[in-house]
Amino acid sequence: MKIRKFVAMTQQLTVTPADAAAYFAASLAFHTDVSDVAAALASGEDPGFSVIDSRSTQSWDQGHIPGALHLPTSRIPRLAAELLDPARPLVVHCWGPACNGAARAAYALASLGYQVKEMLGGMEYWIREGLPYLAADGPDQRPADPLTAPVAAGACGC
Repeated sequence: MKIRKFVAMTQQLTVTPADAAAYFAASLAFHTDVSDVAAALASGEDPGFSVIDSRSTQSWDQGHIPGALHLPTSRIPRLAAELLDPARPLVVHCWGPACNGAARAAYALASLGYQVKEMLGGMEYWIREGLPYLAADGPDQRPADPLTAPVAAGACGC
């Protein structure tokens, strides 16, 4: 009986390669990751986007990405037009993968006409991947967590 249920469930989850390709293309259009954002910011050139931290002021003070703009989700309707260039793409993040704050902020910005992507992993993975950040008491950086980032290789190769 259990095998039949598993086979039936597996068949329900099967999608065509074309549907899978469309889904993953859409996912890449709406999401980016910590590693790609960090590489673009470290390139020394204009990355072509602005990083928006949608967390609270207390969270921002705890640590934020250098060069990011602090715009808490609740303030987006009031401050976006004043702070953001509508022609510049945005990359939004919140705490981490267990938080949907970045999705809420991205929705609010997209609803106002901004081109936006969500940075998967958020601030948690920025720190866990050993990337530098600024806190209220100055710059900080932790060693890369071997469960989330390549420690010796420098890049995951993906």
